[in-house]
Amino acid sequence: MPQLPGTDLTVSDLCLGGNVFGWTADEPTSFALLDRFVDAVPSTQSPFVDTAEMYGHGVSEQILGRWMAERGMRDRVVVATKASPGEKEHPLSAPEIRDAAERSLRNLQVDTIDLYYAHYDDETTPLEETLTAFDELVRSGKVRHIAASNYSAKRLTEALETSERLGVAGYVALQPHYNLMERPAYEAELADVVAEHGLGSMPYFGLARGFLTGKYRAGETIDSPRAKGASQYVGEKGDRVLAALSEVADAHGVTGAAVALRWLADQPTVTAPIASGRSVDQLADLLPMLDLVLTDDQSQRLTAASA
Repeated sequence: MPQLPGTDLTVSDLCLGGNVFGWTADEPTSFALLDRFVDAVPSTQSPFVDTAEMYGHGVSEQILGRWMAERGMRDRVVVATKASPGEKEHPLSAPEIRDAAERSLRNLQVDTIDLYYAHYDDETTPLEETLTAFDELVRSGKVRHIAASNYSAKRLTEALETSERLGVAGYVALQPHYNLMERPAYEAELADVVAEHGLGSMPYFGLARGFLTGKYRAGETIDSPRAKGASQYVGEKGDRVLAALSEVADAHGVTGAAVALRWLADQPTVTAPIASGRSVDQLADLLPMLDLVLTDDQSQRLTAASA
């Protein structure tokens, strides 16, 4: 069972990405996705859902909030959201953080946010101001834990050292860009910071913008808002990785997407990868990762193919 380090949060092996809510999935579909996800998560874990104030300008949070209220699910689900930049001049200034948190609390219809991220670094605001503002939210009970998304290793280290020096709440997790097609940026520096400070890691784009589902290949046109992003991975390395995924997936009778997410979840420092589907069928392809066990040989095969 994944335990988010430094917290009492026991979360699911997969974190459901709420970026599709109100975007590629309308509200009824989003409710169906959430229902299916919760049904699949073992009762010993808390279904983990990730959203942000900038997803649909708050619509994603609102849909999640309405679902939790209608289903009576608030106490079972671990909710992560983010203070996003949007059109803000100083996104992580104290007033902007306070305002963003209040908006998210209203949208989500909750009293407390379980995990609250700084969505992007803001070098225009002193870290002392940002971290003190987050600490005030924790002390007031509006936020349980804080985390960082899209931080460099240098800035993450500075933020952790600053919070320790000030004696305020520190980041307990990082949300980085990391998957089988995008390894160096995380593994070269960020993973060491995460390990050294005992943080959790929730990688986004766990399926490389959908490329690791196997449906994006050279010469094929796919009708998807992510097709352009996924197409950047088409090539020799992409072919190698997809071939390895297919081989392992066939051995287990699951999809390559489920194998890709399991490989990511099994990496040192990773707590739970984030992935989403715009239909229940797409989500169903991912869910076998929750109880999938890769052999050492299979893991090594994937690691070698993606090197």
